[in-house]
Amino acid sequence: MEYNFSDAEYRKMYRHTTSHVLAQAVKRLYPEAKLAIGPAIEDGFYYDIDIEKPFTPEDLEALEAEMRKICKEKIKLERFELPREEAIAFMQEREEPYKVELIQDLPEDAVISFYKQGDFTDLCAGPHLDSTGRIKGNAIKLTTVNGAYWRGDSSRKMLQRIYGTCFPSKAELDAYLARIEEAKKRDHRKLGRELGLFAFRDEAPGFPFYLPKGMVLKNTLIDYWRQVHKKWDYLEISTPQIMKRTLWETSGHWDHYKDNMYTTVIDDEDFAIKPMNCPGSILVYDLEPHSYRDLPLRYGELGLVHRHELSGALHGMFRVRCFTQDDAHILLAKDQIKDEVIRIAQLFDEVYTLFGLPYTIELSTMPEDHIGSVEDWDIATAALADAITSIGKTYEINPGDGAFYGPKLDFHIEDSLGRTWQCGTIQLDYQLPGRFDLEYVGADGEKHCPVMIHRVVFGSIERFIGVITEHFAGAFPTWLSPVQVKILPITDRTMDYAKDVAAKLEAVGIRTEVDTRNEKLGFKIREAQMEKVPYKLVVGDKEAENGTVAVRTRDADKGAMPLEDFLTKLQEEIASKSKTSLF
Repeated sequence: MEYNFSDAEYRKMYRHTTSHVLAQAVKRLYPEAKLAIGPAIEDGFYYDIDIEKPFTPEDLEALEAEMRKICKEKIKLERFELPREEAIAFMQEREEPYKVELIQDLPEDAVISFYKQGDFTDLCAGPHLDSTGRIKGNAIKLTTVNGAYWRGDSSRKMLQRIYGTCFPSKAELDAYLARIEEAKKRDHRKLGRELGLFAFRDEAPGFPFYLPKGMVLKNTLIDYWRQVHKKWDYLEISTPQIMKRTLWETSGHWDHYKDNMYTTVIDDEDFAIKPMNCPGSILVYDLEPHSYRDLPLRYGELGLVHRHELSGALHGMFRVRCFTQDDAHILLAKDQIKDEVIRIAQLFDEVYTLFGLPYTIELSTMPEDHIGSVEDWDIATAALADAITSIGKTYEINPGDGAFYGPKLDFHIEDSLGRTWQCGTIQLDYQLPGRFDLEYVGADGEKHCPVMIHRVVFGSIERFIGVITEHFAGAFPTWLSPVQVKILPITDRTMDYAKDVAAKLEAVGIRTEVDTRNEKLGFKIREAQMEKVPYKLVVGDKEAENGTVAVRTRDADKGAMPLEDFLTKLQEEIASKSKTSLF
């Protein structure tokens, strides 16, 4: 194999081998430790360890030093295989109960592979590098230790998960660590509290609290969503939060998703709080008969959905139990699929371009747990692929990751730190309309079953707010900023003028605050900077006398200008939804 770290397969093999180096270092320094699993992950690797002693930062430094030593020893990795029973005995002799359990779960006729590196042997399917000498020891960093239940089961023992990363050079490692430090500064959970956007409480785990400025941000996004969807001919609807179990059985969600659903009993009958909006859109469609002339029929819904996520999976606004999904469900004829997917992709491009978010597209194909015939799946998958390629876009295949009712196109946006987030999705569904006996009368006068497209552009309002908070580091474009202008009077003498300026700004819809505190100007400016307000207007005696304002952007002092000139330019910036200041 060519040793190229930019190649995904080689990078995975490099990091997986490094996880084995970590395990070997652990066994050298802590022979009593029991090993669980140690895979490569997107940005590095981890290894789960069972040991009574909690690992400290000093322990991680010692393990790093031992890993560097192992790399310098250039130990050869040798693969060998054993029959299942011999493999179990082999791991029992080494007192590795977690490895024994993993082997016992394999078929009786399985041949089990191991990798030996010097005095250390690990259960592993591989592949691996041929020598620990391939790994640059000075480009390894063990980053954190977290708790992790064995096999993700909260009833099993809590292990210690050591996370690490590695690169083929120290320069690349240093650049990565610098990005991580920048990401910590941009953490949306931290910025959400500091900027007064949102918060989380122990009384409601996984359920966000929107604060006043966060509501402004959320509503501004929703206003923009409505503007875009009106332009692209969507009809907004709203459907009930709670619906009968029988509905979810018909839709298939009860069989495929019930563990993630919140349920209740009303009048001795089972109900579920909706985890998805699609069945509601289907019931709206079914309220009246339809003709082919009605199609495509595009329903948009900002639906509040609830999903039971494991507590360990919760992560700020990125993974919550209650969120507003910016859904749309489109009912259409089969021969309209290609044109409609093209329209949706163009809408997505318009939205992501506005926020400065480049994206890639992934086509997810039929999972094992699916409904519908293979033939329908093949037709649907080909239709999505054809639509994307016809507009000059490319995609990658994500095999087996489609929704249970149909294939999908996932849009992965890239933020300012180069991280990717899956937000938009287009899911083609031949199944649900048939399960609900939906119909339309075709041009031939006969009844036909429509196809349904499920799609979201933000993914959810909450997740998208988390993404753009980190993308912009809380310094939102002016049109999005909860406070667009902060007026800073120098003295009490200019307070009336400051309030007059605020009134003129607010009269044309500009979100404005006046800092009325009896503080020094420098303090007020620094506070406004920390609040990431786009514009600060300093007003003193001179400005009050001349009808001007001294303008400061986030980056520079622009000096004094007539209030009307400032107002005209600011309105232009907001109306154009510019990502940068026009001053």
